[in-house]
Amino acid sequence: MGFNDRRFIDLHIHSTASDGTLEPLEIIDAALAAGLSAISITDHDTTDGCKKVLSQSPHPALDFLTGVEISAAFPSIVTVTGSIHILGYDIDVHNTRLNHHLAELRAARNDRSPRIIQRLNQIGIPLSTEDIAPFARGSQTGRPHIAQAMVHKGYAASINEVFDKYIGKNGSAFVDKERISCRLAIELITDAGGIPVLAHPGLIDLPGQHSLEELLDVLIDQGILGIEAYYPGHSRQETGLYSDFARSHGLLVTGGSDFHGDINPDIQMGKGRGDLFVDYQLYEQIKAYNG
Repeated sequence: MGFNDRRFIDLHIHSTASDGTLEPLEIIDAALAAGLSAISITDHDTTDGCKKVLSQSPHPALDFLTGVEISAAFPSIVTVTGSIHILGYDIDVHNTRLNHHLAELRAARNDRSPRIIQRLNQIGIPLSTEDIAPFARGSQTGRPHIAQAMVHKGYAASINEVFDKYIGKNGSAFVDKERISCRLAIELITDAGGIPVLAHPGLIDLPGQHSLEELLDVLIDQGILGIEAYYPGHSRQETGLYSDFARSHGLLVTGGSDFHGDINPDIQMGKGRGDLFVDYQLYEQIKAYNG
């Protein structure tokens, strides 16, 4: 089985509803052009991209799975700051409680950007909200939009440089953000009829006294139902490890490219850096699980 038989999928895609550079309907066109059989738009803390797709007639050659990616705080047993990302699949995008909490998270995200700009100004980089607006294209603003604006104005050579030097976790203008608990994120997804999945476990940086298996055991107790094993940042060995763990614990296996468009141009939709392959059977298993 290979890329040309139209049986591969991508269940981790971002649109302009959060921090991607393609409109939701442009993503549909790009997915069809790439030969994908199923996709999910999993924007950060919003279902607006999915709603846009659902407002149109579905394309018969492409299965569409509603999705979201929620930034949550680590469980209390893990003494680490930062976010753990929970993907939600096959959700009711109109669920009132889910949308209420997502709106609060977006408000916190939008409030973060002016604070980052203020810190950049304090260290001598005269960036403004007006500089960022063209890159956000009317959607919620985030760090990728700030990075794009800084590169455009010549304050850095690349988006990676902006994150490394200025707005990443160890950067001089970093501002932390508000998060909900993992338990609540999982509960919101489940209450919306969806399937909560741990995103890209290989990117989780745990202190030495904690193991990923320990974290997963806690998340399973809280209701996690799947692991994103297939991901461009995972080695083949890691993909096998996460897949084996999922199956041995009765969890679903998912995968996707984390496509953002021009913000991360080395990542292709459906193919990652060229060697990602997520089998259509994984989409079928999600749909079968949710009846």
